[in-house]
Amino acid sequence: MIRIKRIYDPIEKDDGIRILVDRLWPRGVSKDKVDLWLKDIAPSDELRKWFSHDASKWDEFKKKYFEELDANPKIGVLFQLVKKGGNITLLYASKSPYNNAVALKEYLEKKILKQ
Repeated sequence: MIRIKRIYDPIEKDDGIRILVDRLWPRGVSKDKVDLWLKDIAPSDELRKWFSHDASKWDEFKKKYFEELDANPKIGVLFQLVKKGGNITLLYASKSPYNNAVALKEYLEKKILKQ
């Protein structure tokens, strides 16, 4: 099961593998709150800055981010973890509900359903 959670939320035992999917390390967060940091699958700096959590750009952001993910070999790490089973929690720092972890979860679920 793929879950998403803000990194500042409390750790729960059913989180499973906790994976930070932001390019930048969040302020005030210790490394022991994260099992894996996959900063290379976060949106490019250019895309992240263009989007700036603007809800009106959400659909276009997802389209562009999914294109980046399709071309990114690092996404294979996540696919392997998902295939193993168990819970995976994608962690993000943003206060906005329009963020890359939400988009990444959608991307992974679509790709998994195609297999």
